[in-house]
Order: sequence, then structure tokens, then C-alpha cells
Amino acid sequence: MTQHGTGHEVADGGRSRTSTQVRGRAWVERTGTWLRVEPDADGELDLADLPDDVRTTWVVTDDLDGLLTAARTLGPDDRAVRLLAHHVHREGHPRAKVLRGRDDTIVLTAPTVSFVGRTADVHTGWITGVVHPGLVVMTEQGDAGVLATAAERLEDDLPDPDDCEHAVLATVLLTLTQNAGEVETEIGDAVARVERTVFSQHPRRDVLADLYDLKREIAEARRALGPVGAALPELVGAAERTSRRPEWLRRVEASVDRVDRHLDAHDSLLGDMLAVHLAQVSVQQNEDMRKISAWAAMITVPTLVAGIYGMNFQHMPELSWTFGYPLALAVMAGACVALWRAFRRSGWL
Repeated sequence: MTQHGTGHEVADGGRSRTSTQVRGRAWVERTGTWLRVEPDADGELDLADLPDDVRTTWVVTDDLDGLLTAARTLGPDDRAVRLLAHHVHREGHPRAKVLRGRDDTIVLTAPTVSFVGRTADVHTGWITGVVHPGLVVMTEQGDAGVLATAAERLEDDLPDPDDCEHAVLATVLLTLTQNAGEVETEIGDAVARVERTVFSQHPRRDVLADLYDLKREIAEARRALGPVGAALPELVGAAERTSRRPEWLRRVEASVDRVDRHLDAHDSLLGDMLAVHLAQVSVQQNEDMRKISAWAAMITVPTLVAGIYGMNFQHMPELSWTFGYPLALAVMAGACVALWRAFRRSGWL
């Protein structure tokens, strides 16, 4: 049964509120059914008003400060709150990590990914929270919407009431990996589109930028999801100390491994396409150089003849002949035609 604390009055933008108020929403479970606790009209949720006669309470706050407030108010041990505060206030981006406190308390930080199809960009975010017997407090940063989707699944799927806080954790992690799988599928579609462009008869000039952009987005996704696989062994170890490994945890592990393998395959394919594109560019440059060399050779012959006659020596052949000038032009034109036909046959033109 969840125990709720009391708070004191604090200022909030010109109006007062108690320290048990946070911006967010909550769900409570009694007999296997999760019920939503709606905030007030201002989006404020008073933690002191949450029902006590429930098996598990799940609170999702809108920001990190609300997360700490909810964690301090609703009852995890002080060490778990300190670990949570360390996650929240550390410099730079948080890393995927699973830490354990007393009484099977789990402090969890997990990355999320989302895909913007219009720009083919991968956006990363974070889920941070604490899982305590009878209580789950979480917040999400980013636009993946994992917690909202997980809440819909909990409301619809009626999870096992014997392990409710782990049912929340299971649903969140399964939703996170499912969302990552959808991002991987979107990336695969983008890779396929670039592949068709690279191997088309008339590839675009900016295809190289598309290749590098996709490789960068794949690297972003792998940097986000890679630490999840490194953090899962702590959950696995905790599960095996109490009972056999649950099925949902095996599914999370399998999903993370599958997404990582597929992202690696996409990255390798992009590397192959990059090599092919550079080879195509090199071949095109060679063809351009051959054409330039052929035209330069054809221009060289008349230039040579004109240069010799332009020396104005006194004793040069055909200087006084009436047909000398037309003959010189004819020789130059004939040489150019002969060179053009020779280069044409050899494929240089």
C-alpha cells in the first residue's frame, strides 16, 4: 500500500501551492485494473490526494524537479532518492544505467529515440525514474512519447496484479524497445530510398550528403540504444536472484539485440553505397578527363600548324602558292576529323 507524505506551502509564479503538488499525471492499480488520476485544470497533481488503498501507484511528472518532489513525497528510501538526484543533476547527457537500492528499489535511466520522417532525423530523449514496491515515479524528456504509450497499454492490457510495479517497468521497457524497432524500420526505409538513388542511372548530386546524414543518424540511434544493452544485465541479475528471468525481460533483451544488429546492417549497407558512389564519381571523372583530353588533342593539331606558319620564316612551303592557305585549312580540318573518329571508336567521345 502506498504511503503519502505531507508538504508545506511554496510559491509558484505568484500563487501558492504545497510541496506535494507536481505537474503530471498518475495511475493507480487495485485489482489488476489501472485507473487514471487526472490533474486539475492547471495541470497540477496533488500527491497527498492520491488514494492509499491501492496496490501500486504510478506517477509521471512533466519535469525533473517534479520527479524528485514525487520521489521524496511518496516514499522510496533516502538512498534511492540520492541516486535519483545524482541522475538528474549530473552534468551532460544522462547515461543508461540501472542501480538498486534497499527493498528491491530500482533507479533507472533509459534513452528513447524517435524518427522525423520529413527530415530523416533521429531525436533522442530519456526516461528517468525510480521503481519501488508499490510505487513507480518517472519522467520523460524528448518527443518519443514512450510513457504515454506505455500508459495506454497498461490501461488496455490489464497486467498481472501480483507484480504491478514490475509490470509498469516491463511495459515501459517493452514500449521503448518497440518504439526503437519502429525507428529502425523508418531508418531502413530511408536507406532503401537512398540505395535506389545511388544505383539509378542519373543519381542526384546531393546523394553523398544523404549518405552521410543517414550514417550520422544511425550513429545517434546506436549511441542512444547501445547503453541499454549494457544496463540490462543488472535487471537480469536482480530477476534471477529472486526468481527465474521473466519473459518480458528476455523480450527486451532480444529486441535490443535485434535493433542493434539491424542498425549495424544499415550502417554497413550505407558504407557499401558510399564506396559505390565514390567509385561512380571516380569513373565519371575519368570519363570527363578522357573527353577533355580528346578535345584538347583535336585542338592541338590546328594550333600546331597555325603556330608553325605564324613564325613568318622566309622559306616556308607553299607561302607563295595560291592554294596554300586553303590547303593548310583543309589539312587541319582533316586531322581534326581523323582524330574525332579515332576517339569516337575508342569510346573517349
